[in-house]
Amino acid sequence: MPGIIPLPARASKQLRCGLQNSFLAAIMGQMANKPAKERENPVAVNKKAYHDFELVEKFEAGVELRGSEVKSLRAAAADLTGSYARMQEGECWLVGTKIAPYQQAGNMGHDPTRKRKLLLHKAELHRIWSKLEQRGFTLVPLRIYFTKKGLAKVELALAQGKRQYDKRRTITERAQKRDIDRSMKKYRGR
Repeated sequence: MPGIIPLPARASKQLRCGLQNSFLAAIMGQMANKPAKERENPVAVNKKAYHDFELVEKFEAGVELRGSEVKSLRAAAADLTGSYARMQEGECWLVGTKIAPYQQAGNMGHDPTRKRKLLLHKAELHRIWSKLEQRGFTLVPLRIYFTKKGLAKVELALAQGKRQYDKRRTITERAQKRDIDRSMKKYRGR
């Protein structure tokens, strides 16, 4: 068995097992201690949603995917622009998300623009449904990412559309904040 530390024959069995276990624990500890950024890097981000909508409430939902879709997502071949979520017959569906076909799947691949079922708890579905019935709310996907366990998740947001003047105000506020931060940085260095 590779990775076993050779010990003299007279060493006790307990000592040998203890060293082997500590050796394995050290290796496993190194593998598990990845930085948080590495573990939950978003595969796709909907930057336009942050600009076009005022986000009210966020949800995390699982996605029902086919094998070739998972492979494409791991290669970061997804696009969320123009996509939205819709409630139909008590279920939530992700519509308009483009996941590029996986090259090695051949003709057994998937339809890139098919609608995908979102997996949410029943209480979350009821809360979303009640908000969507109100005028002006929509359900927008913000990002797709993989969890530590390797599950694909979608971050959804209940959002209201911004008016043009709201968008302009947001842009000017962001520019002002950036200018203030720049000027403060000059004085911090002194």
